[in-house]
Amino acid sequence: MSTDQTGVAVPDLGTQARAVEPETTAVPAPVEAQPVDGQPVDPVSSDPLDVVELESTTDTVVDEVAALPDVPLATVLEALLLVTDEPVPVTTLAQVTERPVREVEQAVASLVADYDGAGRGFELRLVAGGWRLYTRADCAPYVERFLLDGQQARLTQAALETLAVIAYRQPVTRARVSAVRGVNVDGVVRTLQARGLIADAGQDPDSAATLFRTAPLFLERLGLQSLDDLPALAPMLPELDELDDASTSM
Repeated sequence: MSTDQTGVAVPDLGTQARAVEPETTAVPAPVEAQPVDGQPVDPVSSDPLDVVELESTTDTVVDEVAALPDVPLATVLEALLLVTDEPVPVTTLAQVTERPVREVEQAVASLVADYDGAGRGFELRLVAGGWRLYTRADCAPYVERFLLDGQQARLTQAALETLAVIAYRQPVTRARVSAVRGVNVDGVVRTLQARGLIADAGQDPDSAATLFRTAPLFLERLGLQSLDDLPALAPMLPELDELDDASTSM
C-alpha cells in the first residue's frame, strides 16, 4: 500500500494485477508409443503430406497391376479365340480388350479374311451370336482319322468278357472280376479304361479296393438308355440238367 498527497492509502495496482492473472492450464506431453514384445513401434505421422504421399504410392501400385502389355488387337483376339470352348460375342471381346465394339468387329472381319485368303486349316465362324475357331470342312476326313485312330479296333474276347462282368456286377472290384473269369484282368481293365468304357466308382468299404462301373460311353455304344435295358442273363445260362450232364461226363 502507498499514500497520496492527502494521506489516503492507495492500493498497489501492479501487485493486484499480478494476483488476478489467470492460471495457465498445463498441456500434457504427448504419449510416446510403447514397444511391444521388445520391438520398437514407429510413431504415426500426423503430417498431411505423408498421407498424400501414401495415397499416391497406392495409386501407382494399382496402375502397375492393371497395366496391360501393348499387343496388337488382332493378336489378342486370336489368343482369346484359341482358348474358348464356345462362341464368344463381340461385346465380350470388346470388354476384355477394352476396345470399342466397332474396332473389335473390324479386327474380327480382318482375321476372317486373312484365314480365308491364306487357306489355313481353320476358319473363324459366327455361330450362335459369337465367334469361334473351327477346322475347315475340307480337312474333316483327316481330323476324323486322327481323333478316331485306334478307337475303331474291335475288342478282344477277353475284353468283352471282362466288360460283361463289370456291366452286370457293377460296382465291382478288379479281384472279383478276376475271380469270375478265373484269370488276371489287370491289362484288360486298363484297356477298357483307356477306351472310356469303364470308370472308377470309389472304393470297396471292406477291402478298400477300387470299384469299377460302366461309363456313359458304354451305353452309347450299345444304344441303350440305361443299365435296365441290358438283356437278362437267365435265358443265356445253361439249364441245370445240362450242368449235371457236364459234371458227370468229366
